[in-house]
Amino acid sequence: MRRILWASLSVVVALTLGACASSSPDVIQRGDAQRLSKVEDGVVLTVRPVVVDGSQSGIGAAVGGVTGAVAGATRGGSTAESNVIGLLVGVAGAAAGNAIERMATREEATELLIQLKGGERRAVVQANGGEVLVPGDAVILITTGGKVRVAKAPK
Repeated sequence: MRRILWASLSVVVALTLGACASSSPDVIQRGDAQRLSKVEDGVVLTVRPVVVDGSQSGIGAAVGGVTGAVAGATRGGSTAESNVIGLLVGVAGAAAGNAIERMATREEATELLIQLKGGERRAVVQANGGEVLVPGDAVILITTGGKVRVAKAPK
């Protein structure tokens, strides 16, 4: 019983930590906080909603597999039967954990097509933030350390 509680606690902790991750354009990573950024002026041509597929780091599969194996091994009469059940439930738990991780890390985002002042066009996909951008908005593209984000241009 104690094993099941610890395994369940591990799943809760993994899912909680995964939910804490943010890719909002309103959140700046610590390493980018004092870096020089390149700024370009542009105009929004199109805006469309997209979904950024979730990640599969293997943590969900590992936690699900261990949880399933521990829970499954406590079932059954003989040691051999418990081992077989533990193995089968562990595999099912790994598949479920992988699917849960992938769904928990999916994100609603926006694809923006931007016309730069020089005539060049850029497509940028970014997480939905506090600003709502519509076609015709004057924007700036901010490039920092290879990452690009789009914000409304200051007036």
